Amino acid sequence: MSGPTAAKDATGRSRAEEIMSQTDVRMDGSAEVRTDREATPGSAGPRPLRPETARPEPPSYYGRPVLNEPTWQAPDIAGYLFLGGLAGASSALAAAADLTGRPHLARAAKTGALCALGGSLYSLIHDLGRPGRFLNMLRVFKVTSPMNVGTWLLTAYGPQAGCAAATALTGRLPRLGRAATIGAGLTGSAVATYTAALICNTAVPAWHESYQEMPFLFAGSAAAAAGGLGMLAAPTAEAGPARRVALLGAVAECAAALRMERRLGPLAEPLKHSRLLRAGEALSLGGALAGLAFGRRSRIAAAAAGAALLAGSACTRFGIFHAGMGSANDPKYTIQPQRRRLARARAERDLQ
Repeated sequence: MSGPTAAKDATGRSRAEEIMSQTDVRMDGSAEVRTDREATPGSAGPRPLRPETARPEPPSYYGRPVLNEPTWQAPDIAGYLFLGGLAGASSALAAAADLTGRPHLARAAKTGALCALGGSLYSLIHDLGRPGRFLNMLRVFKVTSPMNVGTWLLTAYGPQAGCAAATALTGRLPRLGRAATIGAGLTGSAVATYTAALICNTAVPAWHESYQEMPFLFAGSAAAAAGGLGMLAAPTAEAGPARRVALLGAVAECAAALRMERRLGPLAEPLKHSRLLRAGEALSLGGALAGLAFGRRSRIAAAAAGAALLAGSACTRFGIFHAGMGSANDPKYTIQPQRRRLARARAERDLQ
């Protein structure tokens, strides 16, 4: 025979047999192992990781943002959050003042609620682009859509707030004005807090994960702003409820913000690093304490404390807005919470 498969060496072995004899693999099924080249699986221990496999996993594909940045603009949406909360809480304060016989405080709160409502509607419609889009949302009622529910709340709240302010300024139809004041106070409480559900229903990490504390934070911020408006516009003799509401709101706002930052952990970094939020907390607490301590005796001190409370509430809303935008632009705030949830689910599954 001729060819490479038939080539023989001097001892009569083929080349294939010579190669097989130099390896540890036996083709005849023998258990005999060569002593000079032992190759037991796993005897050499685990292979070390290569440098490229030991690198930390990137937060996202090429570090690019995972989410598309929301198209909302700060002057419109953040202003809407602040003015809507101020309007709703002011109507609730006006109802309390009207029922307790404080006409000057009630009139100031009703007028401020109507002005704030007008500003919030302008901000919302300006962000939507066309007024028709606001009206189109009234064609259906969808409980699972905070935007749709908010549109219906504003539609029910607006006429009552307007009627309450008009009767208070003109002095006519007091019974109708009293009914409108109570109705605006009830619906205003929902208007002051529904915006928290609105932003928490988005995919923005800092907002979405704060759904437990955000309604309390918004309610406290709105109450502090309404109390500040009452201290700024009403006589000191009738501003007692405004001072107490402002203090209660400032404490609730700061407590909710503190709990939210502790619970979120690393995801709370945009909130902790926000100068607007820190300024809002300082102005709210400082204004509430100053109003309670000096607002009873000094009209100037009451006005200054009220202005500080309004500024603090605005800083809080704008700070929440910008912190959310920052978390949406950084991919680690989207990827890391997802990985932690997957790790917890995997650990629970292993325990079962």
